[in-house]
Amino acid sequence: MPTKTFQSLLIVILIFAVAGLGLYYLVGKDRLKRENNNPPVVEVPSNGENGGSDDGQDNNGDDTPEPFIVATDLNIPWEVAYIEEEGFLITERPGNLVRLNMDGNKRFIPIEEVNPFGEGGLMGLALHPNFSDNNYIYLYLTTESGIRVVNKVERYRYDLNSNELSDKTLIIGDIPGSRNHDGGRIAFGPDGFLYITTGDAGNSSLSQDRNSLAGKILRLRDDGSVPEDNPFGSPVWAYGLRNSQGLAWDGQERLWATDHGRSGISSGFDELNLIERGKNYGWPEIQGDEEREGMERPVIHSGATTTWAPAGLGYLGGRLFFAGLRGSALYSVAVGEDGGISDFKTHYEDEFGRLRAVLVADGDLYISTSNRDGRGSENDGDDKMIRITLEAIFE
Repeated sequence: MPTKTFQSLLIVILIFAVAGLGLYYLVGKDRLKRENNNPPVVEVPSNGENGGSDDGQDNNGDDTPEPFIVATDLNIPWEVAYIEEEGFLITERPGNLVRLNMDGNKRFIPIEEVNPFGEGGLMGLALHPNFSDNNYIYLYLTTESGIRVVNKVERYRYDLNSNELSDKTLIIGDIPGSRNHDGGRIAFGPDGFLYITTGDAGNSSLSQDRNSLAGKILRLRDDGSVPEDNPFGSPVWAYGLRNSQGLAWDGQERLWATDHGRSGISSGFDELNLIERGKNYGWPEIQGDEEREGMERPVIHSGATTTWAPAGLGYLGGRLFFAGLRGSALYSVAVGEDGGISDFKTHYEDEFGRLRAVLVADGDLYISTSNRDGRGSENDGDDKMIRITLEAIFE
């Protein structure tokens, strides 16, 4: 009898074991299926600013929201634009325009004539202010003109249903290009005009030459024509910049721009500038706190021994946020009603690596990494687009 009891018990154990294996298989198969479908939001651990929460408190067990990964496996993303209820458009520097749907799926459009030479490639992206009516998008890209490397801005009509581009139109061309310092950020301002940042193309003297498009912030109508109130009767709105890669307007509709300072052994003096019509921002004649008549000092700079390598810029909650490439951080400053700044902060330093794009959409910040650009350390899933809520920043 004991033998029969033992045999019965063994059969019951085997039945439960087989049922458990079957359940594990079904759950695991469903989980793998969901992971392969690229879920749009994946939680990422974060310890907040400078290794702690943004209010200086320890993060042990608090309820501060954490950043979320929206997309992975991007190839050097440079700019991100949000299309309401549709998802995102992302430029990848090697030459792809990526449509990221709300369900996390990606669709790709190769852009013709892109030359991903050095720091160049497919860079800036802007939606027309009336995109919902005309479906116009604008792209800033590096290409070739004979034996020269140049940058240009093109306009396309984007079909949301077919994911196709048509009606290519040149907005502005023959912007000097080079292996380094190609600028590339574009954005429509509150005035409805298109603003474009350009680099000095490795020739610093061009920044002071108002007849050159290099080292400038340009301002154009949506069709590429020059507005009558531009200061020099040309596309040039401001000059004396080295390699600006960030544009944003604050709550008073003032224009701000980031700019890269010197590089090489003597790096540092990266800048945040308040941009005004016709002003000269000094490169290469002055840097840091230096002064010269007719030239503007930056509102804030990184100093002689710190390098931000600032890129994308956005305004949210009374603060300007800008991404750091070499700095591998998100930086922010509070902006006063008079344009003065205060309360400089460093967020998420060394948590995500090199950061490039900054987008403000639906009350949140979106940032992208740039760890596959040859100057960073590539991590699993790079490059990424990450969403950060206001609570994660300010609480």
